[in-house]
Order: sequence, then structure tokens, then C-alpha cells
Amino acid sequence: MSEYPIKRVVSLVPSSTETLLALGAEVVACSKFCEQPEIIHVGGTKNPDIERIVALEPDLVVLDREENRVEDHDALVAAGVAVFVSDVTDLPGALTVVRELAAKTGVSIPDAATELPAVAETAPRRSAFVPIWRRPWMTISQRTYGADLLAHIGIDLVRAADPSPYPTVELDEIADARPDLVVVPTEPYEFAARHRAELTEALPEAHLVEVDGQDLFWWGSRTPGAVNRLAEALALRPMP
Repeated sequence: MSEYPIKRVVSLVPSSTETLLALGAEVVACSKFCEQPEIIHVGGTKNPDIERIVALEPDLVVLDREENRVEDHDALVAAGVAVFVSDVTDLPGALTVVRELAAKTGVSIPDAATELPAVAETAPRRSAFVPIWRRPWMTISQRTYGADLLAHIGIDLVRAADPSPYPTVELDEIADARPDLVVVPTEPYEFAARHRAELTEALPEAHLVEVDGQDLFWWGSRTPGAVNRLAEALALRPMP
């Protein structure tokens, strides 16, 4: 098998699956979390069916350092399968992966897919708390792609400097930080109305805004559009 171009790809990373399809690459299988019902599913991100993947004879399996397990990577390599591993923690890294996947699969790439929109700062920078889980409450730090995207549109995290990318927090300590915004993503946790009410009660001075969790956390081909959509969504419009 020649290294380039790669034709048959199995992607176990939702962001990469979306990106590969947007680029026109041939994705023969993906994880059940990739939201592509028309493509063969080969298990989840943490429990892929290695035997089935190998049987598909892919030219490349796409993994991610955070999404997938080291033992599955090692099993694929031991079976003689070529593996690509992404590790995206910021906006430049997201656009680099688009270029790398395009190069590996031999597809053309539109300039807009790797150009980061500039966002005019017409107001002072704002601070935000981004809950991603409940019981316990968890958030993101500056060590994540989502934090870098928010920073690009003028929003800084109240727990930005935490050494963990996903620190556990208490709402009273967040209240002490007095964030301007509470940015509630639609995933990975499904925050119901009662959960949003809990956040509003604990952080009454902050504007609570719901955003598309995929725009905030899925990187790749959607990154340029997500920057614009999130900038618009977070223009200090509180949720009804």
C-alpha cells in the first residue's frame, strides 16, 4: 500500500468523520457517535470492534488522543493497520488536522476550510463559566479547544488557568469569580430547564446563553463557521 493517497478510511472521531466527509474523502466506517447513519458503525469511541475494522481493510484508521483509547490504537497497529492520531487543543491545531486529512486522502481543500474568521471586538472582553457536566459540576480550562475558540471571540474562562483540562468545580466558587456569562453547551451533558434554573439561581448576575455543543467542541471543517455562529450567539442575549 502506498502512503498517499489513502482511499478507504475508518474514522473513530466524530470531528474527523465530519471533516473527511466535508472534504469528499471515502469514509467506509465510523463510530456510532459520528451521527452518520448511512455509514457502517464499528462500535463506540471507547469500545470499537477491532476485528470488524481490520476486516474492512482500511487504508487508514483515524483516532484522537482524547477520544480514543491507547489499547485500541496499539491493537490496530499490531494488526498492520495504518493509524492517524489527532491531538487538537486549540484553533490552529484544528485547522492543521483539516490540512493533514486532506493531504493523506488526496482530496482538494477549499481555502475557507482553513481560514480562521477574524472577529471584531466591539466590546470589552467578557468572562464565562462553561458547564460541561453536573454531579459533579465540571468545566473546561484553557487547555482545551473550546477555550481557545472562546478566547478568539473575546471570552475568557473563569477557570482558565486550571492544570486540568476538565476541572471539577463548585457553583459557589464560580459565583465568587462573578462571570459575565454562563455558556451552556448542548453537549456532552444535556442540561434540562431545571438545570439551567439551578445555574441561574447560583449565578444570578451572569447572562445564561445556550450554544451548540458541536460548534464549541467539534473541530475541523466546522471550525470557521462555528467561530462566526458562536460569536453571534454570545452577543449577550440571555436565554428566554
